[in-house]
Amino acid sequence: MSGALSSLSMTAIPPEDEALRAPVRAFLAEALKDVPAPVRARSWSGYDGAFSRALGARGWLGITLPTEYGGGGRSAFARYVLVEEFLNSGAPVGSHWIADRQSGPLILKYGTEAQKRFHLPRICRGESFFCIGMSEPNAGSDLASVRTRAVKGADGWTLNGQKIWTTNAHHCQYMIALVRTSGEPEDRHKGLSQLIVDLSLPGVTVRPIEDLSGDSHFCEVFFDNVRLPADALIGAEGHGWEQVTAELAFERSGPERLFSSIVLFDEWLAFVRTEAGRTPSAVRLAGRIMGQLAPLRAMSLAVTRKVAEGGSPVVEAALVKDLGTGVEQLIPAAIADDLHGRAEGTPVPLELLLTLEYVTQVAPSFSLRGGTRDILRGMIARGLGLR
Repeated sequence: MSGALSSLSMTAIPPEDEALRAPVRAFLAEALKDVPAPVRARSWSGYDGAFSRALGARGWLGITLPTEYGGGGRSAFARYVLVEEFLNSGAPVGSHWIADRQSGPLILKYGTEAQKRFHLPRICRGESFFCIGMSEPNAGSDLASVRTRAVKGADGWTLNGQKIWTTNAHHCQYMIALVRTSGEPEDRHKGLSQLIVDLSLPGVTVRPIEDLSGDSHFCEVFFDNVRLPADALIGAEGHGWEQVTAELAFERSGPERLFSSIVLFDEWLAFVRTEAGRTPSAVRLAGRIMGQLAPLRAMSLAVTRKVAEGGSPVVEAALVKDLGTGVEQLIPAAIADDLHGRAEGTPVPLELLLTLEYVTQVAPSFSLRGGTRDILRGMIARGLGLR
């Protein structure tokens, strides 16, 4: 194997970070004890601002950010443990998810001191939520062809355009938007910049989009002559493509690219462990799924190690995301085959069936969000020197 992919190696979570698991698990067991599985299955799409503030009060948001900005000053492994527990329990973390995972680290890396002082403590307290302003209508997965434009004036920027798939934008205070500040869409990566957009400003319209499951966490956002201050620019003007590429490494490599279906898997496993639910084929299926999750988790941890060392493992993260999506989509399909292939009259728990229904409806989106399979496999091919 060539290039960056050959640098992935077995990695263990340091003991001081692994020690976080027990108190987090105990808190979640109490906080979620009355929440049914179909609701918990929404997890990082689920919005609960009060829950996010409770995590912030315990120091479990912004745990990798410096203490001088209200963070925990811990390693990427500490956040890995937290995220793994949040997802495995089905905690409603969607409100703070983007800010904690990528907006905060992006501001820390590229922002001005004033931006850091203003935004990071609020993110750490669970008081400030961010959404992602990347995708646009009619652009497909071609992120470099964005047409939303910000024009610089004497006292700031004027923003016009549209974003789509902006998860929980209707609940967020801010968006970090990739926009064109010079040139034309045909210029591709040149002339792109990132701006912090206050979504309460005049000219911003947010419209939620209802999906097949009845949820409305996806949104389209319109900008009509939105006036932004000069300090809305994050990082360097025209360097937006390099910045957003680094940001996507945070988005693609974590446990959320393995465990989107994990609440369903756990509910099904609980059924399989009963006398009524145990069959030889179900036991084999459980082993098949675990046999794929275990090495993917090891790969995800190896990517986390590179992040902790200050790297930007873009290609490795794309590999984890592509393979992880496959397992996430396998779980509902395989469980559906198992349950529907059983003898008529088998007493399958209603909660399991409702959880399966929800995950089956949303599973097609797993291979779209964070980069489609075609885009990711192109990146992986380049990393292997194949194109």
